[in-house]
Amino acid sequence: MECNKIKIRDFRNIEEAEIEFDTGVNILVGNNAQGKTNLLEAISFTALGKSFRTSHEEEMIRFGAESAEISLDFTDSVRRQNITVRMMPGKRRHIEQNKVKVGRLSDIVGSFRTVLFCPEHLSLIKDGPAERRNYLDIAISQLYPVYLKSLQRYHQILKQRNQLIRHAEEDRKTFLNTVEFWSEQLAHEAAVIARYRVQYLKKADEQIKSCFAEMTGSKENPTAVYVGSSHGAPESYENMESTEKSYFELLMKNHEREIGAGSTLWGIHKDDIDIQINERSARAFASQGQQRSLALAMKLAE
Repeated sequence: MECNKIKIRDFRNIEEAEIEFDTGVNILVGNNAQGKTNLLEAISFTALGKSFRTSHEEEMIRFGAESAEISLDFTDSVRRQNITVRMMPGKRRHIEQNKVKVGRLSDIVGSFRTVLFCPEHLSLIKDGPAERRNYLDIAISQLYPVYLKSLQRYHQILKQRNQLIRHAEEDRKTFLNTVEFWSEQLAHEAAVIARYRVQYLKKADEQIKSCFAEMTGSKENPTAVYVGSSHGAPESYENMESTEKSYFELLMKNHEREIGAGSTLWGIHKDDIDIQINERSARAFASQGQQRSLALAMKLAE
C-alpha cells in the first residue's frame, strides 16, 4: 500500500499544497512551523478518521477559512483509489471515496492503512492503560472493520449503562429492570473485542521480540500479553462464549460497587497490556531508554 499524492486546502497553516510522493522512503525537510507535522496529520486523519493532535475539528481549519479539504490518492494491492474529506465549522464532514459519498469516516477506516509514530508514543509503556488500549484499537480497527463496529457499539452501550448506574439511587426500579439487558449487550461486545485484541497481540508479540532484539543485540527478552478485567488467561479469551459469560458475571455481581463509583468497573475499557522485559514489569522496572525502545518496537510491530 502506497500514498501517491495528497492535495490540501486550508488545513492548519497550509493554505494550499499538492505533494506527490516517491516510491520508498520520503523525508520532509523544512523550518519550524512550516507545516511538516500538519501534513502528517492530514495523511493520518484521512486514514483513521480522527486527528492524533486534537478532538476539535475546527482547530484543523485554517484561521479565517470557511472550510478545509484533504484529497488523498493511494494504491492498495488492487488499484489506485482516492479519499476526499471536506470539513466545515458547525457542519458534518463531506466524505467521498472514489467520488462516491460516504456517511462517516469510520466507514472507510482500513481502506488506507497507516502507522503513526510521534514523540508522544514514547510514553506508551510508562503511561496509563488507556494509551495501550488506544494503541490496540487503532491498529486492529484498520485491519478488521468488524472490530471498529463492535468497539463503537461497546462505547454506546457503556454510555447507556453508566447513565443507568448514575441514576440508580434515585430510580432503583429502572436500574433493576434494565441492568441485566445492558450488561448482556456489553458483555457480548466485550468478548468480541477481547478476542481480537488477544489474537493481534499474539502476532505482534513475535514482531516486538524481533524488533527489540535488533536494537539490543538479543540481550533482553520482551513480552506483551493481554490482561483482561475478567481475569482469564490470554488463551481463555479465544473462547467467545466463556469470555462473554465471565464479563457478564462480573457486571452482575458488583452493582453496589459500581453505583458507589458511578460507572461501569469491568469491561474492555479497563483492560491493559502487560509488557515485561526479562519477566519483570517494563513499566515499573525498565529504564527510560528501555521503555522508549519498547515503544518503538511496538510501533514497528504494528
